[in-house]
Amino acid sequence: MLGPKGRNVIIEQSFGGPKITKDGVTVAKLIMLKDKFENLGAHVIQDIAQKMNKIAGDGTTTATVLACAIYAKGVKNVTAGCNPMDLCRGLQATVDRVVEFLSVNTKKVTTTAEVAQVATISANGDTHIGNLIAQAMEKVGKEGVITIKEGRMVEDEIEIIEGMHFDHGFIRPYFITDVKAQKVEFEKLFIHLVE
Repeated sequence: MLGPKGRNVIIEQSFGGPKITKDGVTVAKLIMLKDKFENLGAHVIQDIAQKMNKIAGDGTTTATVLACAIYAKGVKNVTAGCNPMDLCRGLQATVDRVVEFLSVNTKKVTTTAEVAQVATISANGDTHIGNLIAQAMEKVGKEGVITIKEGRMVEDEIEIIEGMHFDHGFIRPYFITDVKAQKVEFEKLFIHLVE
């Protein structure tokens, strides 16, 4: 099954406890096969899942299943005598028609309720998380960045950081303004960025 009704997978990790997920790209990243040619095919599927994740942010499992089905049918047709280049051209023509159909029938998500619906699906059917993401989207806007972190609190919370926030610390210890807390905090700071 795909989507929010999909099955969970337990992944053993070399560090920490096992990871439980049903995210297609996470599962695909961890597949390693002993045979180098089979592993090459697995890497192609991993690239497909990662590209789908980068473009759409979701649908990685669907993309993986479609890629496997297209490959299986392609091998079957080539084995039956079909010209691989004709098959490739036909596949590209089909992709173009599907993309055209999707671009015509695309529905933009505009309301907070619609954002909550999409977020709930991405959160594996968890409406609470979907509503939190919708609230965060409403506050930061379409161009804002939302980062989700696992916290130590019992309650889920939304923290809005206005302006720019750097995840990494200071480069030089000379920038420390609070020696006791080892923090660098400036107010009304001018920053000159050069590329």
